[in-house]
Amino acid sequence: MNKKMIVSLLALMFLLVSTALCFAEGPNGNKRKGKYTYRKVYKACAARGEVDSKKPHISPSDKTMAQWERIFDTRDFSEFKCGQEWGALTDEETQDIYAYLYGYAADSPSPATCK
Repeated sequence: MNKKMIVSLLALMFLLVSTALCFAEGPNGNKRKGKYTYRKVYKACAARGEVDSKKPHISPSDKTMAQWERIFDTRDFSEFKCGQEWGALTDEETQDIYAYLYGYAADSPSPATCK
């Protein structure tokens, strides 16, 4: 093989790996905004009296990435309670919460809990 062919193959491999990594990152959303919005939902819900605590009862590390993906793909937020607040969220806010929960899931590189 000549040098030109080797360089072309390396460039192609780099391109393929880079593309794969971009698609494997998980949901598009702002994790920081998601954490804030997630907490805001429960503060509003507690103020309305549907839940006892302003602290979310489900933390990101309670589920795996695949479980979070299933919940947000089906948009079944019933286990979160606070249906009125979840129903009022925009798609962007929902995506931000998804990014937060998915990014700190039990099987993520850095699992986290709500504090």
